[in-house]
Amino acid sequence: MTRDLVIGLDSSTTAAKAIAWDRDGNALAEGRAGIALSNPQAGWFEQEAEDWRRSAETAIREVLVKVKPERVAAIAISNQRESFAQFDAAGSPLRPGTLWLDERGRSEIERLAQLIGRSEIHRISGKPVDLTPCLYRCAWFDAHMPEMWRRTARTAEVHGVLIHHLTGEWVTSTASADPMGLLDMAAQDWSDTLLDAVGLSRAQLPRLMRPGQKIAALSEGAAKATGLPRDCIVVAGGGDGQCAGSGANVFEKGRAYLNLGTAVVSGSFGEAYAHDPAFRTMTAIAETGYIYESCLRTGTFLVNWLVEQLFNIDPVKNPQIFRTLEAEAQQSPIGSNGLALVPYWSGSMTPYWDPHARGVIAGLTASHRRGDVYRALLEGVALEQAMVTDRIGRVTQPIDHFVAIGGGAASDLWCQIIADASGRKVLRSTTVEASSLGAAAAAATGAGWYPTVTEAARNMTGDLTRTFTPDSRSHARYAELSAIYADLWPSLSKWNARMAAFAQGTN
Repeated sequence: MTRDLVIGLDSSTTAAKAIAWDRDGNALAEGRAGIALSNPQAGWFEQEAEDWRRSAETAIREVLVKVKPERVAAIAISNQRESFAQFDAAGSPLRPGTLWLDERGRSEIERLAQLIGRSEIHRISGKPVDLTPCLYRCAWFDAHMPEMWRRTARTAEVHGVLIHHLTGEWVTSTASADPMGLLDMAAQDWSDTLLDAVGLSRAQLPRLMRPGQKIAALSEGAAKATGLPRDCIVVAGGGDGQCAGSGANVFEKGRAYLNLGTAVVSGSFGEAYAHDPAFRTMTAIAETGYIYESCLRTGTFLVNWLVEQLFNIDPVKNPQIFRTLEAEAQQSPIGSNGLALVPYWSGSMTPYWDPHARGVIAGLTASHRRGDVYRALLEGVALEQAMVTDRIGRVTQPIDHFVAIGGGAASDLWCQIIADASGRKVLRSTTVEASSLGAAAAAATGAGWYPTVTEAARNMTGDLTRTFTPDSRSHARYAELSAIYADLWPSLSKWNARMAAFAQGTN
């Protein structure tokens, strides 16, 4: 039988999704399995590493009920980033894996920043000093769980853990390793400087391979557990953010993908290594190059929060509420009748890198209605994205359009506001599962269907269903608003720090 399918396995924070794709980028079957998350104490977010394996195997088996296993040529993984676990010499987990949501490394941020230097950490890793990378949890383990840390024979992120289960080898992709914050991005190798600072050695980490490279065939045990053929090729994939970029064909000139999901993540592609506070530098799901990535922690998460917590509406019982709010927001003018919302409900990453940042709704009067507040939220995200994209374009190369993916991309109003605020076209993608498709493009390359991942992405990515073009008058009005908005957070940041300290009882 012809090997005419590849599987993109997307192991996210809440579930593993295995999707079978053909060489034209058509999704033919899907399997899914949830992943439990625990919050054993404030700021700790964990999952069992075995659950990463079990959910992946379940999702793959479900796909193979719908398509014949012998059709599958290769599999590659897209995974939740900055989540990792520790293992003993026999490969057994020493403790639960910690997730990108985990905050226990907060106490180590300043110590590492002083030990290595903020600018040096940024230069080496491509990531400004921030809570999210595994680097700071490594330092926490070194300081607070030294016995466990010394017993760690291997530590690996989700991609490395799943590759080990599939092949028996400790190997991972540079595009999954680099979000950990332990990689020398220019060299595409583990950084001895960063490893030494947190008590790690290269022997404890997986071997690195570039996305799209063949790692190995399935092990006998993995073939039995998943139902995949023994000679199915396992190919290096990478982090879900970069995979989404490949799934949106970020390689087109002037393009940035824009994932309007729980968080708002955008990225553009370039061959040259660059670093700047406006973005995190990530390894692209491609043979060469980088993704210059901006991230706003609260996107559709904030939309849901506003509806449930501020408006006191249950969207499950009232699923039409979002359509109603959009209609109300449509009646509010640019600038939401003098209302501004700074969407830092979960701190600020790009461009301020302030984990203590808090959200702001400014300019409220008794005349404001909920449509104004809702529009202010959409505008706040759009203004943030326009501001950071302008800066990324100046540092790297010009960006003239976005390809919108994620749940929020279904909103015509939000897409148009982003187009008007940024002065860039917004093209809505038909690709729903962009991360899985990006991994599938890597798998298709490893299977020999295409010579490069970039060629695979160009041939496998979906159509663009609609284009939102900036209105010149609206863009001019947003330019005025942007100048006002840009001054708001710098003016409030010191006050915010005092308020955050007060709330924590430290001032």
